Formats: sequence, structure tokens, C-alpha cells
Amino acid sequence: MTISLFQAILIGVVYYLGNIGTPWLSLLGSISVVYKPLVAGTLVGCILGDPVTGCIIGAAINLPYVAFISAGGTAPQDPGLAGTVGTAWAMAAGVSPAAAVTIALPLGLLGTMIWVAHMTLDVTFVHMADKAAEEGDIDKICFYHVVPPQILMFCLCVIPATIAVYFGSDAVAGLIKVLTGTPLHVLEVIGGLLPALGIAMNLRAINRPGTLLFFILGFILSVYLGLPTIAIALIAVVIAWLYTTLSNQEPAVAAVEDDDDDEEDF
Repeated sequence: MTISLFQAILIGVVYYLGNIGTPWLSLLGSISVVYKPLVAGTLVGCILGDPVTGCIIGAAINLPYVAFISAGGTAPQDPGLAGTVGTAWAMAAGVSPAAAVTIALPLGLLGTMIWVAHMTLDVTFVHMADKAAEEGDIDKICFYHVVPPQILMFCLCVIPATIAVYFGSDAVAGLIKVLTGTPLHVLEVIGGLLPALGIAMNLRAINRPGTLLFFILGFILSVYLGLPTIAIALIAVVIAWLYTTLSNQEPAVAAVEDDDDDEEDF
């Protein structure tokens, strides 16, 4: 598969829209929905004319990041770059989803360099906003808070991703041809093991008294009752709504009981 320059630019825009701090597809500038490799891979597949393959490869890349958390402003890896450029490279090379994981994970580590550069350069705009605050200019504060950081992030995200996809896809495809055989099989085996790391980290977070019971219930519904994933997800939504509603009612009931006790004491 050959990736045109226009397609490479669109893939770069997808990476930008999924980056932390972009306000367009996120809630209050937090992590965007496109940040997940499953979503990014599907969009890349749409751009390259094969959304099904993009979704499959994106889902495979998403598994090692299933327990990914960006806490305190730190970004140990960049699932967004792995999902966009990794999916594009894998589709261009025509590799299996397991091999795509091996190709994409190093990109997640390289993506942290873009994040560090973005956060470092953004400090300049903070000082400009501080100066505007001293002058009491609210419009300038809002401008320095939104416009220059987004322009900088657009350049830092779109340009590297576009170059990597446009010039790197042919190189990766050629490398895959050289590795065809046992080396490629080794990459596929490694790529098949890496998702187990993400699943294990997720299970470690689930292994708590308050959440483990729901995991066991979902396992029973899937394995022993044979329900499809969509049906289990709908059941989970209903249970989550009931659990949240009942949990919020407990303080109100306790407050009513306390008021009754006070009236009896009076």
C-alpha cells in the first residue's frame, strides 16, 4: 500500500486531535477520545480506505495500553503516536496485527519526546500570560492560553507524523520484506505477548474488593452464558446506573435518620 502526501497529512491531523491538551475532541482539554489506538487506528484505516483493517490493527495496538494512565502531567508513553503512525506503517507493510504491535510500541516511547518539547516550549506562553495579567488584559490572557499553544502543538504533531508516515512507510515495508520468515515470526510472537502486559496491569487495578466482583460477573456472562460483548456492556451500564443511584441515596437516608433522632431528643 502506498500512502500519498495528502493521506499522510490527514494522519498527522488525527494524531494532533488525539494529543493531550487539544480542546476539539476532549473534555476541558483532557485526554481526547482519539488518543486511544483503537479509535486512532480506525480513523487511519478510513483515511487509507480500509477502516476494518485499521480497526483490527488499532485494537491490537491498544491492548498494551489498556491500563495506560497519564498522572500528574507525566506521559511515560504516547499511545496516540503508536496508534496513528503505527497503524499506517502496519497497513502499508501488510503485516499481521501481532507484528503491528511490535512496530508501534517503540513509537509510543518516541512520542514522549514530542510531549516534552511541547510542555517545555509552552512555558514561554505562560510568561506572556503572566505579563498580560499584570497589565489586566483579559483578552491577551485568553489568547496566550489557547491560540499559540494550539498552533505549536499542531506543528509539533502534524509535521513529524506526516514525515514519518510519508517517508517511513516505504522503509518499513522494505524492512518487513527483508525480515520475512523466521525474524518476522519472532516479531509476531513478541507482539502477541505484549498485550498480556497491558491486560495484566488492568487486572491488577481490577483486583480490589469493590471491583473484582463485577469482573467475575462479566467473566461468567461471557464464558459460561455465552453472551456477546455488546449485551454484556449493556448489562454493565444498567448495573453501573443502579449501583451509582443506590450509593448516592445512602447519605440522604442517613441524613433523614439523623434528623428523626434529633427530633426525638428534642
